[in-house]
Amino acid sequence: MALFDFFEKRDTTPTGEMSFIDHLEELRWHIIRAVIAVLIAAIFIFIKSDFVVDKLLFGPTRPDFVSAVWLCQAGQKIGIGDALCFPPVETKFLETTMTGQFIASFTLAFIGGLILAFPYVFWEFWRFIKPALSPNELKKTRGVIFWVSLLFFMGVLFGYYILTPFMVNFYFNYKLSPQIQIMPSFSDYLENLIYTTLGIGLLFQLPLLMSLLTRIGIVSARFLRQYRRHAFVIILIAAAIITPSTDPFSLTIVTIPLYLLFEASIIIAARINKRQEKEQKQEWS
Repeated sequence: MALFDFFEKRDTTPTGEMSFIDHLEELRWHIIRAVIAVLIAAIFIFIKSDFVVDKLLFGPTRPDFVSAVWLCQAGQKIGIGDALCFPPVETKFLETTMTGQFIASFTLAFIGGLILAFPYVFWEFWRFIKPALSPNELKKTRGVIFWVSLLFFMGVLFGYYILTPFMVNFYFNYKLSPQIQIMPSFSDYLENLIYTTLGIGLLFQLPLLMSLLTRIGIVSARFLRQYRRHAFVIILIAAAIITPSTDPFSLTIVTIPLYLLFEASIIIAARINKRQEKEQKQEWS
């Protein structure tokens, strides 16, 4: 849909269509409200920065982290011993610049605020595009805010509880030489954590994206099945970009759930195509 066609469909007044400037003004207020929500959440994170840093940010670096303990216990129960247990590792971080921690605290507050306020931010975006949809399209997109938010938080939790502990343990235990001491900067760790939480959360929107493309006729279940191998390569590339490291272990951890989401997208697309074919038959009958 072209930009001007989209604005023309957003008829929100009973007497006539809003002008292009009116639409931009409305969009501006949606953005302002979304930014305010992020700032409020960011201020809350900043006020609680001591707790957030000590309990949440550094949580995945500790051997008693909940997912590390759970994986170890799961490995023992299924009979593979300590194969899934993380070996003990001492993690320390340093800062080589005087302003490093100060800047990192604002970065942490903003990213944390964005994650907390994500459902509201998307809701504001949805409120802007909703008037352009037909009643039939609105019916098909019922619950979209819930599903977008659910998939986003699933991705964030997966990156935080699964990928980050594996990443930290792997690199702190990897020794090229005993003379090399690993002591990354706090900013480096924070940047990696952002990639493995916020980035994975966005990638988890794949089923909804495929659902949207199927509804508007760009892709189909048959198309997705035909190019399954190509999709795997694209997913692998996306995982390599979003993953802070390029080791096969981390890539595998990210690629597997993303590919499973792609397979789920095929199932969703098949159901949508079946429903579309049924509706077409009813129209022709």
